[in-house]
Amino acid sequence: MKNEKKPGTSNAEMVTISRAEYNELKLQNQWLLEQLGLAKKREFGSSSERIQEDLMDQLGLNFNEAEAYAYGTKSATPEQIAVKAHERNRKSGSVTDIVPEGTATEVIEHRLSEEERTCNSCGTLMEEIGKEIHRSLMMEPAKFWIREDVYYSYACKQCEETTGEANILKTPKEPVLHPGSFASAEAVAHIMTQKFVMYSPLYRLEQEFNREGLKLSRQTMANWLLNTSDIWLRPIYDVLHGELCKESVLHGDETTLQVLKESGKAAASKSYMWLYRTSGCTKAPVVLYEYQPSRKAAHAEEFLKGFSGWLHADGYQGYHKLPENIRVVGCWAHARRKFDEALQTIPQEDRKGSLAATGECHCTRLFQLEEALAELTPEERYTKRLELEKPVLDALLAWANETTAKTAPKSALGKALHYLLEQWPYLVRYLEDGRLELSNNRAERSIKPFVMGRKNWLFANTPAGAQSSAVIYSLIETAKENHLDPYRYLLWVLKNAPTLSQTDEAWAEKLLPSNAPQECYIPQK
Repeated sequence: MKNEKKPGTSNAEMVTISRAEYNELKLQNQWLLEQLGLAKKREFGSSSERIQEDLMDQLGLNFNEAEAYAYGTKSATPEQIAVKAHERNRKSGSVTDIVPEGTATEVIEHRLSEEERTCNSCGTLMEEIGKEIHRSLMMEPAKFWIREDVYYSYACKQCEETTGEANILKTPKEPVLHPGSFASAEAVAHIMTQKFVMYSPLYRLEQEFNREGLKLSRQTMANWLLNTSDIWLRPIYDVLHGELCKESVLHGDETTLQVLKESGKAAASKSYMWLYRTSGCTKAPVVLYEYQPSRKAAHAEEFLKGFSGWLHADGYQGYHKLPENIRVVGCWAHARRKFDEALQTIPQEDRKGSLAATGECHCTRLFQLEEALAELTPEERYTKRLELEKPVLDALLAWANETTAKTAPKSALGKALHYLLEQWPYLVRYLEDGRLELSNNRAERSIKPFVMGRKNWLFANTPAGAQSSAVIYSLIETAKENHLDPYRYLLWVLKNAPTLSQTDEAWAEKLLPSNAPQECYIPQK
């Protein structure tokens, strides 16, 4: 006899579990909901971590006069602190407002013939009384052509008739970029700029050139890039490396890279592109990439050999294994991001007054105060930080210690608190010197061009190719940091390097971005 299901009944089975098991399942369910919320935020939400004003208003911090100095508060006055002014560019539809000064102008005049200018009333020839000008921005695709350098030879016919031997004289040849190759400085600089600045893979460039009738293969272009990087750009990179290690404040970061043909590793395994750069206190910025097969701290130690000072970094433990003469400075942007992620797991209506909002508000207050101190000298900033920001830090630490005890460790908020307390000695280190920065955003901004390029070309073929790319990226990003146009700087380097290298052992120093001529700089309005 079959069991018939009666209306209003359920087949669910009642199971009895202990209170401990129930609490564990509740925590697991909370964790899964948090991960779902974060996944939705990463996929569809804004990447900005700017906290909402109504959440900031909930946090009343009584730090004596610290509130008066907070950027954007009603009690702040010009006499108390000078805040950096902001200017908004005027929008205009005029083409002269967007082109650099000195841009060539092609003038095409449109006039009527004498027959057309004859007055239809009296037959008199009309005179010109005015004009109307319409300006357009003109462009054309990249051109290509062949350059032939013809070197003539000369012989003395008199000597040949007298002695039977001709006296031969040849025109000296100019050094070329790559002997035996038809690569030019202009072509290589253009391809480098298209790939490493505009993020266009070589196969797309190959297709674009083919449409113009130029049958230039991606293999040829790849060889040009690798050889140029190894022969002409690497010596400049090495000089920049030496200059970098002379600084006393640096920033570091790293990101993943897939290398297909690497000995002892599967094609799908992770390799790393490391980044090191100077801080905002330097006069000549340097940005250097280095490829390494792993994320071991030994790579950073080897690259920074000879450096002694401060290194801004994220919470990666490898940086904390560096020698004692390298003092790691933590990143408050990472700390705030953890609280922002915890905030995203809470329903919108429950965020105001939540513990996650309180943690993020404390972090945001530090950034507001720091923004107000941006125009001060390092010495003045050091003093003001102790006066205004240290009370905020003390209050945050006390709140975090108290909140940790009643927060589930595996929850998003628990992870944010754990990161904060674990990194605390490094996070507060920026108070020790006015040149130090609140976050490591400077390094993250510099590594972003590589990340953007990686989305287009996806992987490197060999370790040698990865390091060659690191060298090219380094010179391009250093040029950009020094307000140079990457194409014009690379062109200047590649035109001058073959000749200089024959007469000057220190030729690479002569071609540093800091020595670039005025024509390499980006035009300023």
